[in-house]
Amino acid sequence: MSVPRIVVIGAATLDIKGKAKKALLPLTSNPGDIHFGPGGEARNIAENLARLGLETILLSAVGQDSIGATIIADTAAAGVDISRVIQSETHRSSTYLAVLDDSGALAISIEDMAALELIRPQFIFQHRSCFAGAAMIVIDANLSERTIQSILRIAERYRVPVAANTVSVGLAPRLRSFLPRLSILTANATEASALLNERISNTREAQAMAQRLVAMGVGTVIITLADRGLCYATSRESGYMPAIRCDVVDYTGAGAALMAAVIYGIVNAFPINEAMRLGVSAATLTLKCPETVSKEMSLDSLYNALVI
Repeated sequence: MSVPRIVVIGAATLDIKGKAKKALLPLTSNPGDIHFGPGGEARNIAENLARLGLETILLSAVGQDSIGATIIADTAAAGVDISRVIQSETHRSSTYLAVLDDSGALAISIEDMAALELIRPQFIFQHRSCFAGAAMIVIDANLSERTIQSILRIAERYRVPVAANTVSVGLAPRLRSFLPRLSILTANATEASALLNERISNTREAQAMAQRLVAMGVGTVIITLADRGLCYATSRESGYMPAIRCDVVDYTGAGAALMAAVIYGIVNAFPINEAMRLGVSAATLTLKCPETVSKEMSLDSLYNALVI
């Protein structure tokens, strides 16, 4: 039996994460630990998918610099096909700088994503052969609306479903006009709020918004609620999945891990609630490590962590 092939399109970055050792004090330096490693929403999803055993192709862009070389090497070592990643002489590699509080939660971040300007409709068209026979196309909202439009048009031509991750509050509205064309949408509560300009303050409201997004045409909607778990909805069912309690080291990357595991479940015809359980398990594994993608990510590890 052939292994499902997933094409992931979007950001590949160097993550620089500083985690405070105690409560953050504004306007001064804070003692903490600083960690460097590959990141970027699309790249993180791709690495997780590859570690789960799926054939994974990444379409992204980096610079011809030491950062880009590190991103390429580490991503390839995880099993991702990086042969189509642009290595630009004119753009520096993307960088994500995050300050985490002493609990591992994001306090503030700055991102430099200029290299993603190279992921244009022409580039997508040049690599349209990747879409043929793919089980899923995955995009992140770092992409321009013109590029997202091109991806959806080609995916529809090849009859391949498209999954999207909102990435951030500022980027989430880019997906608003494309909602009826998405098979899967993942967002955290604040990103979902920005997408529909509606506030989410509890699980009941998250569940209602997930159902509303399905009514707008999205196939499967997942709204994550940090340590409160997640809500999900499809045209046939909806539900709530609690988080697995653990000692959190770093929240970064948990959403990408969750999305990758859910996609793994869906393309392998798991019941939707089982796919969600895999997603929660993957997020938990990621929360417990300082890396943006856990080196322990595997299907066996996810099953071992299942307690719900």
